[in-house]
Amino acid sequence: MPVLPGAEPYRHEGGEVGVLLCHGFTGSPQSLRPWAEYLAEQGLTVSLPLLPGHGTRWEDLQMTGWQDWYAEVERELHGLLERCSEVFVFGLSMGGALTLRLAAKHGDAVRGIVLVNPGNKVHGLAARALPVARHLVRTTKGIASDIAKEGSDEVGYDRVPLHAAHSLRQFFARVDGELPQVTQPLLLLHSPQDHVVPPVDSARILSRVSSTDVTEILLEQSYHVATLDHDADRIFDESLAFIGRLAPSVGKEGTASGG
Repeated sequence: MPVLPGAEPYRHEGGEVGVLLCHGFTGSPQSLRPWAEYLAEQGLTVSLPLLPGHGTRWEDLQMTGWQDWYAEVERELHGLLERCSEVFVFGLSMGGALTLRLAAKHGDAVRGIVLVNPGNKVHGLAARALPVARHLVRTTKGIASDIAKEGSDEVGYDRVPLHAAHSLRQFFARVDGELPQVTQPLLLLHSPQDHVVPPVDSARILSRVSSTDVTEILLEQSYHVATLDHDADRIFDESLAFIGRLAPSVGKEGTASGG
C-alpha cells in the first residue's frame, strides 16, 4: 500500500546525540517533520518512524494494535542507542504515551523526554462502549488537523477504526500504570485549547511520573497538533534548549555544526 504524500518516515545521521520522535494516533510523520528537520539542522541524529497501519489508509490501521506501534518505536530506540552516546525521545499525542512507555521501560538509556499534548485516556461515554461497539461499527469520524493556524493541515485519516481505538484505550491504561517508573528529565508542552486531548491528561501525567526535573509550558496559540501550529517554533526552540542543558558538550558541538 503506497504511503500518503508527506507521511514518509524521516531519518538523519548527525552527531552523538540522537532524538527519536513518535507521531500520534491516525497521524503520520508529517506532523513532526518540521521538528525533525529543525533538530537535524542542529547536527543531531534524528529518527522519525512511520507507525504500522498509519500513513496509508484507515483500513490498514484497523489491522494493527498498540503492540505493533510500540514495537516500532522500541526498534528505532535500539537503533539510536547503538550509534549515539545520548538519546532523547519526543512524542505528540499518542506518541507522548509511546515516549512515556519507552522511558518507563528503558530507564537511564533514555536521557530525557519531551511531550506535546500527550494522551493518557480515551475520554467520554463512547470510550466505555468501545469493547462492544467495535464489533458493530467499523469507524467513527477522524481527529486529524486540530490546528488553529490557517492553511496548516495534518496528513492523517478522516476515519478512526474502532478496533484500533479500543487497542489505544488499552494502551493508555497500561502506560498510566507505568508512569511512576518514569524518572527522566521531562519537558511537557500542552495547549489549553485542545479538541482532541483535554489538558487533564497532561495534569495526570505530571502528577504520576517520578521525574524531579520537570518543566511545563502552555501553548496558548495552538490546538492539538501544536507542532504544525502557531507555537511550533517555540516547541522546537524549547526542546533544543532542553537537550543542550542535559547534554551540554555534545549539544554545543551539534548546534555549531548545524549552524
